[in-house]
Amino acid sequence: MKKQIFYLSIGALVLTMAAGCKDETPKTTAAPQAPAQTAAPAPAAMQGKSGTVVETMNAAGYTYVQVDTGSEKFWAAAPEFQVAVGDTVAVPEGMPMPNYHSKTLNRDFDLVYFVPAIMAGGAEGAAGGMMAAPAGELPSGHPAIGAPKADDIDLTGIVKVDGGKSIEEIFAGKAELAGQQISVRGKVVKFSAEIMGKNWIHLQDGTGGEGTNDLTITTNAMAKVGDTVVVSGTLTTDKDFGHGYQYDLIIEDGQVTAE
Repeated sequence: MKKQIFYLSIGALVLTMAAGCKDETPKTTAAPQAPAQTAAPAPAAMQGKSGTVVETMNAAGYTYVQVDTGSEKFWAAAPEFQVAVGDTVAVPEGMPMPNYHSKTLNRDFDLVYFVPAIMAGGAEGAAGGMMAAPAGELPSGHPAIGAPKADDIDLTGIVKVDGGKSIEEIFAGKAELAGQQISVRGKVVKFSAEIMGKNWIHLQDGTGGEGTNDLTITTNAMAKVGDTVVVSGTLTTDKDFGHGYQYDLIIEDGQVTAE
């Protein structure tokens, strides 16, 4: 019994000491640790957008445009092309470059999207975007932009797909072929992704002359410049998508098979 009273007394003393020391400021404290630094997330690649040019300038072989979509403004740059303030343009998916400094312009941009080409006034900037990227303006490590010229792609030896047409034949017979399902084999000379919700292919097979040797296809499929592909789809004539996208001849929603 005496032992129990002793232990109870010791316990009460400990509780009393704890209560009395609870608010005592410690003589030494551990240095507070700085919160971990988290890197700002990199901006995502821009999806295709269209809008009105509110500012433009040229530098080192590039044209810079500030585009107003009605809900936002952004800067984009493509190999030099003709454009004016007030023009409606369509800008494809592009590479974001935050905090970009143009030495030629001596100007800082919070964010610029570099793209292979910009559609303005019904014509693609930089001759369809198939020119080489000028040197000296892109930052170190930036991937080259622009697709190879069609002249750099070997179009020899392309044989018509069974039951299909050559590109020259499609142009020659467009009045009879309009609205029909056709197939064609060729090589991709240009590919633009995510413009107005579609991927765009320019196809050539070595047939036809100026104005009758390049067929445009819209598709959900992916392709690379230089790929040999078979395209099947409905041929449409006199198609106007708006935003300067007007085509005498086009295959819409084509099925694309790489070979």
